[in-house]
Amino acid sequence: MHELSIAQEIISIAEQYFSSDEKERVKSIKVKIGKLQNVLPDSLEFCFNALIQNSKMEKAKMVIEHIPIKLECKSCGDVSEQEGFLFVCIKCGSSKITVVSGNELTVSEIEFEDSPTNQEVLP
Repeated sequence: MHELSIAQEIISIAEQYFSSDEKERVKSIKVKIGKLQNVLPDSLEFCFNALIQNSKMEKAKMVIEHIPIKLECKSCGDVSEQEGFLFVCIKCGSSKITVVSGNELTVSEIEFEDSPTNQEVLP
């Protein structure tokens, strides 16, 4: 299950953006995952939720954006979305293709909770 190591890396990336404020909390983490990565979203979310218990990210939600496979044909120039894993141009049948998208695995956004401003009340 490589989803566990992916979840650990997502958390590690988010931790790099924490300030020194101990009260700072993560609200959500947006992740782009291409179909070619062969990641099981439910397993990734399960691992992520298990790893963030009792941490600054305890209430964080992971939002996954699924990126489809897109191929560019070097013969006819067509760019098309691919459903399966047959890497040929759906327009002309050529196997001279380049993968344009579908191989992504990136943290695209980290949203922090708004912390209430600490105001001193004078007597």
